[in-house]
Amino acid sequence: MNVPEIFGSDVFNESVMRERLPKETYKALKKTIADGKPLDIELANVVANAMKDWAVEKGATHYTHWFQPMTGLTAEKLDSFITPTEDGHVIMEFSGKELIKGEADASSFPSGGLRATFEARGYTAWDATSYAFIKERTLCIPTAFCSYNGEALDKKTPLLKSMEAINRAALRILKMFGSNATRVIANCGAEQEYFLVDREMYSHRKDLIFTGRTLYGAPAPKGQELEDHYFGTIKTRVAAYMRDVDEQLWRLGIYAKTKHNEVAPSQHELAPIFSTANIATDHNQLTMEIMKRTARKHGFKCLLHEKPFAGINGSGKHNNWSLSTNTGMNLLDPGKTPAENAQFLLFLVAIIKAVNDYQDILRASVATAGNDHRLGANEAPPAIISIFLGDELTGILEAIAHGDRYEGKRVEMEIGVDVLPHFPKDTTDRNRTSPFAFTGNKFEFRMPGSRLSCGGPITVINTIVASVLDGFADELEKAADFREALEELIKREYKSNSRIVFNGNGYSDAWEDEASRRGLLNLRSTPSSVPCLCAEKNIRLFSKYGVYSAAELRSRVEILLDEYCKTLNIEALTMIDMAKKDILPAAASYIKELSKTAALAKELGADISFESDLVKRLSTLSAQTYKKLGDLENTLAKCKEIRGVQEQANYYHDKVFTAMGELRASADQIEALVGEKYWPYPTYGALLFYVM
Repeated sequence: MNVPEIFGSDVFNESVMRERLPKETYKALKKTIADGKPLDIELANVVANAMKDWAVEKGATHYTHWFQPMTGLTAEKLDSFITPTEDGHVIMEFSGKELIKGEADASSFPSGGLRATFEARGYTAWDATSYAFIKERTLCIPTAFCSYNGEALDKKTPLLKSMEAINRAALRILKMFGSNATRVIANCGAEQEYFLVDREMYSHRKDLIFTGRTLYGAPAPKGQELEDHYFGTIKTRVAAYMRDVDEQLWRLGIYAKTKHNEVAPSQHELAPIFSTANIATDHNQLTMEIMKRTARKHGFKCLLHEKPFAGINGSGKHNNWSLSTNTGMNLLDPGKTPAENAQFLLFLVAIIKAVNDYQDILRASVATAGNDHRLGANEAPPAIISIFLGDELTGILEAIAHGDRYEGKRVEMEIGVDVLPHFPKDTTDRNRTSPFAFTGNKFEFRMPGSRLSCGGPITVINTIVASVLDGFADELEKAADFREALEELIKREYKSNSRIVFNGNGYSDAWEDEASRRGLLNLRSTPSSVPCLCAEKNIRLFSKYGVYSAAELRSRVEILLDEYCKTLNIEALTMIDMAKKDILPAAASYIKELSKTAALAKELGADISFESDLVKRLSTLSAQTYKKLGDLENTLAKCKEIRGVQEQANYYHDKVFTAMGELRASADQIEALVGEKYWPYPTYGALLFYVM
């Protein structure tokens, strides 16, 4: 396989446009994209025809406006290129109008009350900054999705608006430093964690099929305690799957770079090279789709749930975020002497202030029922937002805050073996317990769950940082002495916001107590965090930049809480079904078999203490499980009496989720006692340690 040759071969990218578009059309398209202006219909017609010819040559028969509704997944409606002719044949056509705009049923997607059931019309609009591509013989055109009245019903529209906000705000700052940059770009690199399990075993687990996670399951004799899976040798079957995924991603122009085994057994990670945030979001959605589709071909099921198995690590999606200019400068690169890099320090302090001021919406941006299992579970960052800077940057800012001169210096890394090279240590260590960690020239937001779209968290980060940068620019632009004002601003704002900086162990109980003393928020669940989106200060923030209107924010709260309730409802119903139809009958069958064995052994005068003891224990646990099953059914039935999505979400969290946990605890004890041939489901041991 010649990777440079196949890379981007299924993408209508720069090189294809230069080759297939008339020179003037290509220049006009590039200028339109750069200026962010609507596409002229005559220009669109030329682009559409060239795009269609290219796609048809590559075997495409249909096109679709590919968009990202509030389901967190992607959506597409396929239309063929065919147009009938008078002689009963067809020709392949695709117009500029079809390229620019499509129509979808807006009432059939989550809208949080923005659309009534009878108000069906919604529009998709081409995002010309993200290349069209071919998937499954279909030309896919990345688009934004909005209602008939213009409200955003997707993840992309707010993201694009936030990228424009951070661009304008950052340019104001750069102008004062004499930069000739004309554009600032928000970048993202999303590390994607996932599990692979054998598809045949998966097909026998109702909980995995209906909910994506195991609702029951006793621990296997071995978990991840030996720490032998992380970066371990990749199994042959998994390696073949990974190669297949890589090739498909490369053909779509996705910079798949790193792959390895993760901490938990059967868990893996794929990480790309950074790209522009909206394109990175598109690419990550495609990556998840291709990972799931390819798994079937290799006899696997790809699990993207944040917590598929209890007792071992769940899966996250670490969003690496940075800012760069069109002149090639990384605004988060501290350089060799960060203490003397005033521009970097100003951007750094702006981010610190943004995270401190808007902890609530950062937490809300990653809130899902699945991620609630993962956050704070000694495998992922806690639900408390903090920033890790490392000793050097913290030392620099502390010195500035106290009016001292920073005396630290870079040191060489000495490993103690003469033949090995010396190299400079990074400015920071890596802190895997930190939700928002500086990692050399970028920030790593580690809280998002593995299924989550990158769009939501990156939209929030862009907007909150833009707001702070604009505030800084307002102050500095009026200053009589820029350098003096700059120094005072960095000093003041770090001192005011330093409570959010924490370089220690985020898993420790002591941190939770200290965070409380610092006044940091600890929003442990989706029902407690999501409503923060509609706090007055947050409505003002998003409205100011046109990222979300007040109505759009209220709709997202409604959607997220409704999704939370529905998720727990499906999980509870699945647990009830499994307990009634499989788990209790399996226990009864084993009890019956033990009783027969005991009766026969007694006739022969043998010791039946083993059988008697096990029958008693299983009978007691079965009765306890049956009671817990009834408790869950009764608790779930009361949900129908509750009005209001917030009240309902609180009830699901406080009552239903608790009842689910009690039922599981009892049933898992039964699994540990029942003979293997009687148990109706593949166990954790079978799922996680399948034979290759």
